[in-house]
Amino acid sequence: MPNADQTKQMTQAGGFIAALDQSGGSTPKALQQYGVEAGAYASDAEMFDLIHAMRARIATAPAFTGDKVIGAILFEMTMDREIEGMPAAQFLWEKRRVVPFLKIDKGLEGASDGVKLMKPMPGLDALLDRAVAKGIFGTKERSVIDAASPAGIKAVVEQQFDIGRQVLAKGLVPIIEPEVTISIADKAAAEDILLAEITRCLDGVPDGRQVMLKLTLPEKANLYKPLVDHPKVMRVVALSGGYSRDEANTRLAQNTGVIASFSRALTEGLSAQQADADFNATIARTIDSIHAASVAG
Repeated sequence: MPNADQTKQMTQAGGFIAALDQSGGSTPKALQQYGVEAGAYASDAEMFDLIHAMRARIATAPAFTGDKVIGAILFEMTMDREIEGMPAAQFLWEKRRVVPFLKIDKGLEGASDGVKLMKPMPGLDALLDRAVAKGIFGTKERSVIDAASPAGIKAVVEQQFDIGRQVLAKGLVPIIEPEVTISIADKAAAEDILLAEITRCLDGVPDGRQVMLKLTLPEKANLYKPLVDHPKVMRVVALSGGYSRDEANTRLAQNTGVIASFSRALTEGLSAQQADADFNATIARTIDSIHAASVAG
């Protein structure tokens, strides 16, 4: 079963979840936004060293503590590395009181039926066992919805909950993430369908167990309030999804009980070229603003 102290923090504490889980496909863009151009590294190994250095710099910043950052989602390679000489997940919890999660999906299939399902996850059981051994509290798995397609959205949510039950069986808490693309014309309609499908699939979660949901900030404020209040939902968190941090924070504050789980909006304004004092001041201001929006509802 999940760690009781971590469960209490994830259930009750005010704050947000930092998404530090850029994977192979999204790392070059994340590094570029951080001021590290593609020419600065000659191999994937060097690229991942650089992104780990960025994540470690964020995680060791004075403001990055459980007072406002209640959880952090890690890429598998980050889980397997160290921060200040400690395994990353252990460092986060023991030194910063930040609950560690692990991104487990292997990316997306091609578009079909208005959605992108998750690719197969061979070896998932072994990865989950390794996560448990390393002190991980939960997982995150992402799909994408590009249209208000009833069949497509049903397939996305059912796949997510199938994986979620596998995660729950290992004593971990899954963050189920069916992202709705913010630029689609029928976003509000897609969100209505998504709400109905998630509500239906929550019936299949074993009694006494809970999942978390990571959702795009909706067009209709408080659309997901029934999920926030659902007994089988530990927490509803929001992704920034391409919105600017200001726009994401504004939308977030309109959704009662929903907290942030931002990635790009968290690192906005950070640069590899910044002196530590500037870097730490910038991340502190960012954490303050996202925290304020997360607790506003």
